[in-house]
Amino acid sequence: MEPTLTAGDRLLVRWGRAPRPGHIVVIEWLGRPGILLVKRVIRREGADWWVEGDGESHGNDSRSFGAISTGEILGTVLFRYQRGKRPRT
Repeated sequence: MEPTLTAGDRLLVRWGRAPRPGHIVVIEWLGRPGILLVKRVIRREGADWWVEGDGESHGNDSRSFGAISTGEILGTVLFRYQRGKRPRT
């Protein structure tokens, strides 16, 4: 998710909140149970969601595994903060 989020950032997440395009979400990728990913919601695809990372690399996002179900979205990111810095939305 760089440059929006960087290693060491802490996130305040509202668990169970329904996403909208543009939201940053925490997902549990069903292809790898127990692995949490942070992605941006791009658009709705029928009943599913297309999510992508903000970086240029085409890593683990909908470009590689397709749209995800609403059940894979655990919550939406409300704020990010770094130690010693003020929260940023």
